[in-house]
Amino acid sequence: MQDLAAQASNSDSLELLARIGYAGSGLVHVLIAWIAGRVALGSSGEADEAGALHQLGSSTGGAVLLWVCAAGFAALAVWHLIETVVPHRGAAREQLLERARSVSKAVVYGALGWTAFRVITGTGADSGETTTEATGSLMSAPAGRLLVGVVGLVVLGVAGYHVHKGLRRRFLEDLGGTGRREVGRAVEVLGVAGYAAKGVALGVVGALVLTAAVQADPSQPTGLDAALKTLRDQPLGTVLLILVAVGLAAYGLYSFARARYSTM
Repeated sequence: MQDLAAQASNSDSLELLARIGYAGSGLVHVLIAWIAGRVALGSSGEADEAGALHQLGSSTGGAVLLWVCAAGFAALAVWHLIETVVPHRGAAREQLLERARSVSKAVVYGALGWTAFRVITGTGADSGETTTEATGSLMSAPAGRLLVGVVGLVVLGVAGYHVHKGLRRRFLEDLGGTGRREVGRAVEVLGVAGYAAKGVALGVVGALVLTAAVQADPSQPTGLDAALKTLRDQPLGTVLLILVAVGLAAYGLYSFARARYSTM
């Protein structure tokens, strides 16, 4: 199994598709930022991955771009799954953490690929409804409130990880494959702002999930769109949402740089 995974990780075609996946993620985040900025100024729109992909699909050449993004996301999911199998260096605890991160990334990009495919085929439901339905289904399971609470805590942990990774510039470790001198100060600034803003947005998502658990409310909106609109509804919410939108755009631009410089 490890030999097959190692061979797959050396595939130039898979690496190219995975890099396209990073670029696709960048495009999605830039579109989310654009929609969020418009929402902050009073317009309507779904400021999440599905909303961004729907907007992409409605543009000129959007159908082709959606297929390219879907293939790239799928390749990234496969790439990170391979990382869970190939040997890792370091202590056993560090190896376990690396494999856990790889699994979580595979899930994220796999979900993005599936969302893109559903948008292409016209079967994609409103993402806000999808996350609410998922929360409701989990809530109805045995110990459902506890499970939803655990999910909320996990999302908060991921949010904190993003903020830490951004402010401590740990993302530079992902760009070491071509030498940090080539990356440039601009990419570093984009990474700091982008990871911090994404962490803030995920933090609000986690808080909404915890609220659903505490209040035993399966209808509580819990997705990214709900989180960004919750920010908008706070005191100085317009300013807060615009700042987060700028940060998400920075993350998108950083992802374009990652498509080029990422260690694969």
